[in-house]
Amino acid sequence: MSAQELNRIATAMVAAGRGILAADESSPTIKKRFDTISAESTEENRRAYREMLFTADGMAEHISGVIMFDETLRQSCADGTPFAKYLADRGVIPGIKVDAGAKPLAGYPGEKVTEGLDGLRDRLAEYHELGARFAKWRAVIDIADGIPTAYCLQANAHALARYAALCQEAGIVPIVEPEVLMDGGHDIARCEEVTAETLSRVFRELHAHRVLLEGMVLKPNMIVAGKKCKRQAGVDEVAEATIRCLRRYVPSAVPGIAFLSGGQSAEDATAHLNAMNRAGPHPWNLTFSYGRALQAPALEAWGGKVDRLAAGSAAFAKRARLNGLATLGEYRADMEKAA
Repeated sequence: MSAQELNRIATAMVAAGRGILAADESSPTIKKRFDTISAESTEENRRAYREMLFTADGMAEHISGVIMFDETLRQSCADGTPFAKYLADRGVIPGIKVDAGAKPLAGYPGEKVTEGLDGLRDRLAEYHELGARFAKWRAVIDIADGIPTAYCLQANAHALARYAALCQEAGIVPIVEPEVLMDGGHDIARCEEVTAETLSRVFRELHAHRVLLEGMVLKPNMIVAGKKCKRQAGVDEVAEATIRCLRRYVPSAVPGIAFLSGGQSAEDATAHLNAMNRAGPHPWNLTFSYGRALQAPALEAWGGKVDRLAAGSAAFAKRARLNGLATLGEYRADMEKAA
C-alpha cells in the first residue's frame, strides 16, 4: 500500500466529529464486563453485544473506526453480513487488536512488556484479507516506587515500533498505544514526567524503524493523577498538561491523536477531550479511542437481555454523539441529562 493510502486511512480515522470505538476486549476481559451485569459470556452473547453497538442508530456519524478482537472480526451480523463488511459499507473502518497482551518483564518485578511479534507478519496478511485496515498494539507502563525503569520503557517502545513497521508493510495503519496507567497514588506531575519519557522513546524507535508518521495514529493516555492520589486535577489542568506534553514530544506529521480513556468515567473522558479541543487549534486532530468510556452506559442499559438491545444501542449512540461533539470542542455538561 502506498504512503498516500496509509495517510488517507489514518486521516479518516481521526476526522473531526468522529472517533474510534475500542471493542477489542479479549475473551477473559469481556467476561469480566459481562459478570458485572450477570450475563453469561457465550460466543453468541458476545456477538449479539457487538452487533448492538455496531448497528446503533447514527453510529457511523460519530464513529470512524472499530477495533475488534480476533473472534469479533470473524463474526457476522444476525443476517449473515460479516462485521467487517457491515462497517466498511457504512464508512466505518474495520480494525484489529494484534498484540498478545502485556506479560511480566523478566528480571524487572512489577513491570510488563507486550508480546505478540512472533508470526505477526502472517497474521497481518490474514487480517487484511478479512477486511482490517488498521491495527492496535498496547504497551502498559505502570508508575510505582522505582518504576518504570528505563529498560521497561525501551523494551516497550522497541516492540511498538517493530509492530508499526510490520503493519505498514502489510498495508495496515498502526495505532501506537503506549499507556501510562492511572492506577496508583502518583500526582499529575509524575504522570507528565513518565508520559514525556515514554513518548520520547517511542518516537525515537519509530524513526529508527522507518515508520511513516503520516500513516499512523497515536493512542496515548491523558495526563491525569493516579486514582489513589488525594488531589485529583481539574478538567482544565488535565487538558493543559496533556497538550503541553504532546506538543513537546509528538511530531506534527502524525495526523491525529486518539486518546484512550484508561479507566476514567465516561463523563470525565468526554469533558477532558472537549477541553483540549476548545484550547486548539493543534498540530494534529484530537479525538477518542475509548472502550469502557463508550461502552459502560450501553452495557448497563442492555443488561444482557434480548428485550433491552434497543436501550443498549441508544445508550451507546448517545455516548458516541457526545464524544463526537467533544472532538469539536462543542460538548457541554448539561448535555448529559438530555435524552
